[in-house]
Amino acid sequence: MDADDLPAFFEKHDDEFLKFDRVENKLSQRPDLHAFLLLDKLVPGVRDMVSGTEHDEIHLSVEPSELVEVATEEQLIDLHRCGVRCGEYGLCMFA
Repeated sequence: MDADDLPAFFEKHDDEFLKFDRVENKLSQRPDLHAFLLLDKLVPGVRDMVSGTEHDEIHLSVEPSELVEVATEEQLIDLHRCGVRCGEYGLCMFA
């Protein structure tokens, strides 16, 4: 999979969106914190996880191209269960 396939992947698994109760190995009991910790584990970095905001949406600093190189399908589904999705500028979540 490449980064261009990620929106279609999330759409295919839309029935998992915001279904945090289905995440088996939680790094936190908070969906947003679990997503941040998992993203940092998969694509370590030194910048803030939130790169910007717009209206009710936060933009994440992890590049989709870097994420799809290392994440399994199950990890991507878990991120979607936490509310991570693809927006106009990359990965994002609703606030």
